[in-house]
Amino acid sequence: MSTMTIHPTYAVRPARRTQASTGQVRLTRRGRLMLFAMMLAFVLAAALTFSDISTATNEAGTEAPTETIVVQPGQTLWDIAAEHSDGDVRKTVHELERLNALDSSMLQAGQELFVPVD
Repeated sequence: MSTMTIHPTYAVRPARRTQASTGQVRLTRRGRLMLFAMMLAFVLAAALTFSDISTATNEAGTEAPTETIVVQPGQTLWDIAAEHSDGDVRKTVHELERLNALDSSMLQAGQELFVPVD
């Protein structure tokens, strides 16, 4: 003879996870805005703190001593650089372009130029 046993079965559902158990944080729109504003303020404060330091040398920059000359008729930027060069005229031409914010090497008679003084 066989025996049959009946056991009641229960449907077991997993427990519902809450935000606290998953470790996630949800920010509201206002919270995201405040987080963005605080990060922006931090970046601006850092930029203002380190703005007077040169990146290349970590020291404050100083202006190079210059004198002003007037371009004579027929004079070129190369001629002026050759007169005021310590050796490499190309380097002096580049320095003259940088000091005077020149887009090209074109000069006009009567134009005033800043020339580095050694």
